Amino acid sequence: MNIQVLGAHNCESRNSKFISLLIDDVLAIDAGGLTSSLSFEAQQKLKAILLTHHHYDHVRDVPTIGMNFYLSGTTINVYATQSVYDALTTHLLNDKLYPNFLKQPQGKPAIKFTIIEPGKLEQIEGYSVLATPVNHSEPTVGYQVTSPDGKAVFYTSDTGPGLTDCWQKVSPQLLIIEVTLTNRYEEYAKESGHLTPALLEQELASFHGLKGYLPQVVLVHMNPNLEKEIAAEVAAVARALNNPITLAYEGMQLHL
Repeated sequence: MNIQVLGAHNCESRNSKFISLLIDDVLAIDAGGLTSSLSFEAQQKLKAILLTHHHYDHVRDVPTIGMNFYLSGTTINVYATQSVYDALTTHLLNDKLYPNFLKQPQGKPAIKFTIIEPGKLEQIEGYSVLATPVNHSEPTVGYQVTSPDGKAVFYTSDTGPGLTDCWQKVSPQLLIIEVTLTNRYEEYAKESGHLTPALLEQELASFHGLKGYLPQVVLVHMNPNLEKEIAAEVAAVARALNNPITLAYEGMQLHL
């Protein structure tokens, strides 16, 4: 399994992009920096997109990928929960802000949307996919994606503390988890459903206590203005847990 980090941050600039991951060139998770990171040819290799929740930095490029597939006469499969579907059809793909590519062109829409149920294992493009609820300000799921050869990655998406129930359902070799803020913003992080390095340490300790191991850990969704401070605090967490923790970056390649 090859995983490319297309976007690793929660703010966008010339050097940072909204969150999006690409697995084996065919399966994307979240679409914050999807079309802006891929050529038209690479976009046409996509078979499916998994969306974790409806916040803008995770769904922004759904309309643009829809336009590209519309113009090429092809269809992209999008999977998400009912709340994401409702938000997209109300606010983005509503024939006002952007065309509704769930219905256009007639007979062969550019986007085929499938509503998934958390906790139900799905077979998507040869991968086993499990959506698991996490703790965010809006309904959000993380995804464990398992390849045919048994390699598994779990991406939490945006989440705050309290992941014990989630950890019981997943067993990845690679954990891609968010740390948005530094420790000095802990109260705000809890209120908004995000993690700091100190909160991350608690969640990883919980994982280890339940599962008996720690996977490879990669962090995403950092605020770029706080990233140096986050990195210093995360280094202390890695030493405390005796487990490597890496901050993701745009273009990062991961292999399982």
